[in-house]
Amino acid sequence: MLRILFFIFCVFTVLNLAAQDSLLLPISIDSISAGPINDEEYEEEDHLSTNINFYYKPTIIDHFFDVPAYNQYLFWDTLNIHPYASKMNLFDDNKTIELINNENLFTFPTQSNRITSEFGWRRWRYHYGIDVGLNVGDTIVSTFDGVVRIAKYSKSYGYTVVIRHYNGLETLYAHLSKLLVHPNQEIKSGEIIALGGNTGHSSGPHLHFEVRYLGGAINPREIMNVENKSLKYTSITVDQCLFNYLTEIHKARYHKVRKGDNLGKIARKYGVSITRLCKLNNISRKKILRPGMKIRYT
Repeated sequence: MLRILFFIFCVFTVLNLAAQDSLLLPISIDSISAGPINDEEYEEEDHLSTNINFYYKPTIIDHFFDVPAYNQYLFWDTLNIHPYASKMNLFDDNKTIELINNENLFTFPTQSNRITSEFGWRRWRYHYGIDVGLNVGDTIVSTFDGVVRIAKYSKSYGYTVVIRHYNGLETLYAHLSKLLVHPNQEIKSGEIIALGGNTGHSSGPHLHFEVRYLGGAINPREIMNVENKSLKYTSITVDQCLFNYLTEIHKARYHKVRKGDNLGKIARKYGVSITRLCKLNNISRKKILRPGMKIRYT
């Protein structure tokens, strides 16, 4: 009798799984490792991972949740920080994103609004977010409602959280000291997600904060007033103008410093002025060049 009941249970389970095939969501299987993962994501580079995204198959005991902005993204990835190919400088459409409404609110991610580094060129690299100075252990909160996509350690970002919001934006919070959320967790605006820190490639305690849409980084100042920690608008139009900086990045060329090089020698080689080199690389004429450094000349 027990064998018959067990057989019926197995058949019932298989039929339920088959019936749910139409509900498959392209969601990456979470990493089993509890320790640091040796990623190669860099906050200065729009790195794309080549890892395969697996299909998540919900079972009769799984919690089935709604993926935010599922119709705008090709898949849901809980392993890779930047899995979405960003060619937003070629974006030929206008997309209006509602930032807040009666149900969705906005909260600035930190109590501090002391900006230590802006979005844009930083020396010869591009900085895809803003850095907010803080103390280790300060609380970090989610800006909008959404679902946690990433909560893990990265060599460059340190402890990192990425949240996909229902309006289609994604926000990234990096160099954290402690994670207080996990992938696939639903989050409300203002809810604590982590503690501020100095992990990864960081020279001091701060929050590296990014806003992205379909993988393309948006200057947070385009949507928020940092000084009073509020939104500038209730909605924003995403178009090619927001990503014009990508064209400049793709056109940038660099000289790798060798022994005996100086600014004058590099300027003559590429037909530019020393003043131009200093401006492009945010350095002074007295800057000591060391072999291996990169000097931008276009």
